[in-house]
Amino acid sequence: MQEQYADGAEPTPRTRRRGRRILVALLLMAFLAVASMGGFLLYLNSKVGSIQTDTTLLPTAGSNDGGGTGEGTGSGGETLVTDAGTNYLIIGSDARPGETFSRSDVIILAHVTKKKDKVYLIHFPRDLYVQIPGRTKDKINAAYAYGGGALLAQTLQNLTKVKVDHAAKIDFEGFKRMTDAVGGVRVWAEQPSTQGDLQIVKGWNDLNGTQALAFVRERYQLREGDIDRGRRQMAFVKALMVKTISPGVLLNPVKLTTFINAATDNMTVDAGLSGSYIRSEALSLRNLRPDDIVFITAPFSGYGTAPNGGAIDILDEIRMDRLAEALQNDKVDEYLAEN
Repeated sequence: MQEQYADGAEPTPRTRRRGRRILVALLLMAFLAVASMGGFLLYLNSKVGSIQTDTTLLPTAGSNDGGGTGEGTGSGGETLVTDAGTNYLIIGSDARPGETFSRSDVIILAHVTKKKDKVYLIHFPRDLYVQIPGRTKDKINAAYAYGGGALLAQTLQNLTKVKVDHAAKIDFEGFKRMTDAVGGVRVWAEQPSTQGDLQIVKGWNDLNGTQALAFVRERYQLREGDIDRGRRQMAFVKALMVKTISPGVLLNPVKLTTFINAATDNMTVDAGLSGSYIRSEALSLRNLRPDDIVFITAPFSGYGTAPNGGAIDILDEIRMDRLAEALQNDKVDEYLAEN
């Protein structure tokens, strides 16, 4: 069934209409968005066009041990479905300042239906134990450590049998700056936690960028560890989107400009995500409503221990096959109705 998040009162119909296009762009571009902003449109266009690109975010022929092509075949040579909607890999990298080792602590496959009437955000927990192409089984975030976005995309393609069309990566520093840019966010926490001087209570928490970063990183004090951490991340993302579409941000030139800079300065996309493509895709989704954006957690059946002793989330292979089939046929709504 559809994920539910306690984020308080929903935006009014007027606020929803104003924020509709912004919400869509946030989802598609790792929460990069601002559309419908009057005199800022030209500025937005120039910023989107200047986003850094990386040709290694998606697989190419013979790449990353598995040999996946990214052009309609998987790492084992099997055919990938390429015409059942569009799939975006969104990577949140938690590399600390000065670190050369980069982890994919947020892994989301955003599926946009062929009719452009729904967007499904599928969160893959970082500890989900899966087969990494060209390697043994491991936690899914190890794919990024081994081979960057390309190998992570291959891993998801093997699980879903659909092509990952585009990819975007944003560092956690970007989320921190975006949070501060909008003046902080109000997030609902399902469980309390203590991180240094930061006291998270069950209920509403008003967080600045540094506090929000600690909030989404915590997992050891949460009952279901990485799974609850993922729920916190989704709650934060929704809180950031709601704050971004509020009049206090949209109608404030300083906050709006700072937000755009924070998003674009900390983002990398594949070469195919040009400024013109992003604008065209956002325009095609302009009629989406907030209820058309659905959060899903990739299916898992429980918790276990890997051969190396690490804690893992056990993939529910039967339900994963059902989700994969739903993606291949562009019928994720039917999967949600049955699960």
